[in-house]
Amino acid sequence: MIKLLKKGVFLLNGRIIVEEAGQLARHGHGEDSAGAVDRARTGTIAYGILNSHNASGDWRNLKLRFDCLASHDITYVGIIQTAKASGLKEFPVPYVLTNCHNSLCAVGGTINEDDHIYGLTAARKFGGIFVPAHQAVIHQYMREMMAGCGKMILGSDSHTRYGALGTMAFGEGGPELVKQLLAKTYDTAYPEVVAVYLSGRPKPGVGPQDVALAIIGAVFKDGFVKNKVLEFVGPGVEPLSVDFRNGIDVMTTETACLSSIWCADEKVRDYYRIHGRPEAYRKLEPAEVSYYDGMLKVDLDRVEPMIALPFHPSNVWPISELNRHAVEILREVEAAGEKQLENPGLALRLTDKVVNGRLKVDQGIVAGCAGGTFENIAAMAQLLDGKSTGARAFALSIYPASQPVNLELIRNHSIEKLMSAGAVIRTAFCGPCFGAGDVPANNGLSIRHTTRNFPNREGSKPADGQIASVALMDARSIAATAVNGGSLTPATEMDFPAELLPYRFDSKVYGNRVYQGFGKARPEEEITLGPNIAEWPRVRALPKNLLLKVASVIHDPVTTTDELIPSGEASSFRSNPVKLAEFTLSRKDPGYVGRAKAVQAIELERQKLSGQQKADEVAAFFQPVLAAGLEKPEQFEQFMEDTGAGSVIFAVRPGDGSAREQAASSQRVLGGDANIAVEYATKRYRSNLINWGMLPFTVADGDRDILLTGDLIYIPGIRQALKAGAEKVEAFVIGAREPAGISLKLEGLAQEERDIILAGCLMNYYAN
Repeated sequence: MIKLLKKGVFLLNGRIIVEEAGQLARHGHGEDSAGAVDRARTGTIAYGILNSHNASGDWRNLKLRFDCLASHDITYVGIIQTAKASGLKEFPVPYVLTNCHNSLCAVGGTINEDDHIYGLTAARKFGGIFVPAHQAVIHQYMREMMAGCGKMILGSDSHTRYGALGTMAFGEGGPELVKQLLAKTYDTAYPEVVAVYLSGRPKPGVGPQDVALAIIGAVFKDGFVKNKVLEFVGPGVEPLSVDFRNGIDVMTTETACLSSIWCADEKVRDYYRIHGRPEAYRKLEPAEVSYYDGMLKVDLDRVEPMIALPFHPSNVWPISELNRHAVEILREVEAAGEKQLENPGLALRLTDKVVNGRLKVDQGIVAGCAGGTFENIAAMAQLLDGKSTGARAFALSIYPASQPVNLELIRNHSIEKLMSAGAVIRTAFCGPCFGAGDVPANNGLSIRHTTRNFPNREGSKPADGQIASVALMDARSIAATAVNGGSLTPATEMDFPAELLPYRFDSKVYGNRVYQGFGKARPEEEITLGPNIAEWPRVRALPKNLLLKVASVIHDPVTTTDELIPSGEASSFRSNPVKLAEFTLSRKDPGYVGRAKAVQAIELERQKLSGQQKADEVAAFFQPVLAAGLEKPEQFEQFMEDTGAGSVIFAVRPGDGSAREQAASSQRVLGGDANIAVEYATKRYRSNLINWGMLPFTVADGDRDILLTGDLIYIPGIRQALKAGAEKVEAFVIGAREPAGISLKLEGLAQEERDIILAGCLMNYYAN
């Protein structure tokens, strides 16, 4: 089904794969030479787009300016607050503010709608585009109204992916959007480009989520495409509709890649014509000779309906295999899940749901940028036409991704068929993707065509004794399962209608509701602030030395951003950094906040007593450094004057998942100064740490067991080492064991990144 080529390959005319430069001459492409790779590297679609947006003049070291920006209602307040504090006068490029995450306004009284009013008034003041709640999920609006062939879009959401429409899109934390709003650049080394070579065509009943999950399952665990660009090529692209391509493309985020791009053909031309923007199209394809740093060969004919079991999109199985070996597979998932949850009071009991050899699920959800597209929902209507979802526990909810999609589904009677079958139709909302909508019952299992199935992503609260879980599937197989009353069923077992219904886009929906303010800033307007909207607290600069207390140690193979700062109802507090910080690691390590705040209190007292005799509790915190013989007693007062107290977490591979900056900033608000990891799961999480002034240390894998919760780490001379460009600092671990040295690596930090950390955070850097 999928074959990985983990070495460089050439592609001729977008079709012929050549694995060695020495074979090029046989195909009539010139003399063999050492320069063949560099010349062919410029033949990728990715190279052309990146180069056209690069302000550095050096293709190896990119300084990118984006054509458009996008944020939703749990990210745009913090971004605009930060940019405003840094001197923002007017949005320099189109900036779309959507309202698709805290749409329900169901938590915290007025605070969610207060954020929406903030967004509208900010769009009026600075010249933005404001999409009111329930009109569209962020990525569907960007597809319909803002994407264009050859463009680049930056979004403060990890699933910012419009490659199937010829647009390279990056999902990053808010500070990277702040840089663009202040006319700065997105700086990164030129990424490796990996070809996804598609051949064949999917069988009836196989949908885009099936293809996406198969790809994620093949590449995630060994990091094959981590921080790389995926370029979709080959003869298998042409048979796929644009909606099908979009459905695969949005899930590339879960491979840990940096971005994606596809060939743009006549079907893409038709998409832009249908959406009233024919000028957005131009043909995109690789050059006659192109070079890729690796390749995935995907035989679409062999892809089966897939399911990603808890608790990761890469935990993938063919549904047919799960149905054949349900008990054995689910026992493995239970064991791995309980180890990951680390909560002895909760037991994951999926095997209890096996009835007559098949998994019986409690709920089906199709929603958001991945599931809520026109073709997915129309296909469900065809499968459910004249049938019933039943009157038992199983429930089916469907969220069309935009009002134009919803309107066309009403006009062609798809909504009528779904409602008659028992499905509940809701508005455009991302809630089921992050735990703010359709939370299942305790011990419930929900099958969802959404983006993620991390622990507690469905909204359960382990601290309150709750457990539930999500498995990811395609909308077609969710409909087939609904027909069978919740008994897991691949759509290939049904008589699947092959007909694709035509789509008509009605722009009046947006024309009547969306505020189009780009280029029409009104500086005299006042931004409306609700009582929950707060400025970022003051952050100190990096001190001469650091003494860090290890506030949490996590040995899971991967730590997600959901575990670092939960989604669900906590998201409503993202406009108030101090309140939000109280949720940090609350589902993974509930004791973290108390430990971090205790150290922060010592640091605040130390700063208050600058130049004076330190209080006893401050001196007691620093005393172990003297006891270990690492500083001289006669210099103790000066040592405390020069040394900042802070907290640090260790995790093996933190940051998988969302682009949310709050996974880092909430630690910073609580006095965090660093993370220590074996490696970082994504570039965007590491960038978030840096932009919030936190040191992104890495250690050798063999050193992971040195650190225990409660240990102190003394890092003398850290400020000077960072200034001097050091890529490694020597530190000392002081705790229950004998003091031990540890090497903390700071590899690959650009000069500006070092300057941001020295200043304490991006806001301080700009203020300086």
